[in-house]
Amino acid sequence: MSALSLRSITKAFGGNQILNGVSLDVGAGEFIALVGPSGCGKSTLLRVLAGLDHAESGEILIGGRDMSGVAAAERNIAMVFQSYALYPHLTASQNIAVPLAMRRLSRLERLPFVGSLIPGQRATRAAIAHDVREMATSLKIDHLLDRKPGQMSGGQRQRVALARAMVRQPSIFLMDEPLSNLDANLRVHARGEIVELHRRAGVPTLYVTHDQAEALSMADRVAVMIGGRLLQIATPQVIYDDPAHIEVARFIGQPRINLLPAFVEGGVILCGGLRLTLENAPAGKTPVTIAIRPEFVFLAKSRHDGLAARIERLEFLGSEVILHCRLDAIGETVIAKVQPSEASGLAAGDAVGLRLSPGRTLVFAEDGSRLAGVVAGGDAGLSSANAGLSGDADTERERAHG
Repeated sequence: MSALSLRSITKAFGGNQILNGVSLDVGAGEFIALVGPSGCGKSTLLRVLAGLDHAESGEILIGGRDMSGVAAAERNIAMVFQSYALYPHLTASQNIAVPLAMRRLSRLERLPFVGSLIPGQRATRAAIAHDVREMATSLKIDHLLDRKPGQMSGGQRQRVALARAMVRQPSIFLMDEPLSNLDANLRVHARGEIVELHRRAGVPTLYVTHDQAEALSMADRVAVMIGGRLLQIATPQVIYDDPAHIEVARFIGQPRINLLPAFVEGGVILCGGLRLTLENAPAGKTPVTIAIRPEFVFLAKSRHDGLAARIERLEFLGSEVILHCRLDAIGETVIAKVQPSEASGLAAGDAVGLRLSPGRTLVFAEDGSRLAGVVAGGDAGLSSANAGLSGDADTERERAHG
């Protein structure tokens, strides 16, 4: 049984359908990253799950129990918001203690003066303080307990928000873009901290982000949401290497995947001077889109030994160079990721030849669905067309440069 199950969740605002029958299962101790562009419904799904918004239809099952009509306070779900939502007038210690005080103390016991007169209140507060300090120590923020949010950095506030969510030992942990307010270096460091915290807590976690690097580096599985629908849920490697839909391929990957218009006829894919064979190809002449990651586009020895193209611009990134090249035959831009030594001496406007790895080429139908047939190089009689092909991605750079 899944720790968390969403069944056909729908939600609309003002006639706009935000969630379109979303279904998702999260296993015990699993970390799932929900990724997609802004406005695709990620945060709305988290709010519905937390009980802050109500779904129009569908079921929310936690531990097999239907929680769809249960109040947010009774769902035992902890949530970390993008803004951290810390009380500015309270210290870090007081902020972390809020959910414990709400759960363990009555309304009278929480009153400043009257509460102290109630038997057992002081012992309960001492236990809360002990739990707060233990959690703060585990997150290495025990030295911040007397500070208010305005006296802390963004990273420190983020840890306090995490401590406040985790101290109550929730059954489900939700995070809504918790790292978006941090600078780049701190964000990378915080990823590792969150993954380690999740590993120690063992709580099912749903992590919302629009940053694909966070999703791929942190999650056990990645759920890609586009337009209120979950298009694919799989491991990070499968999401990257084997996208089931063209929108998944387009969204995941940096630099973006290359998408080229083509058509398939008689089992042969034609795209300008490029020819590929496709097993189990659809009958007739059918428009398709071929896709290939930049790391599987290579520089040939010369302009005449590959697909003729011209460099539009170069991006030097230290360990690699991104080449933006326009193909002469069809006028489309192709991005190649190469080593700095390969790009040495090249400049915008230079003519180059590009070689593609057919074994790494994906094919998508007009409706965006993936065509599952195996892609290979053209027939032996198509040697001139095959000048732009390579059958072995692992040895291509060596072959292209002699």
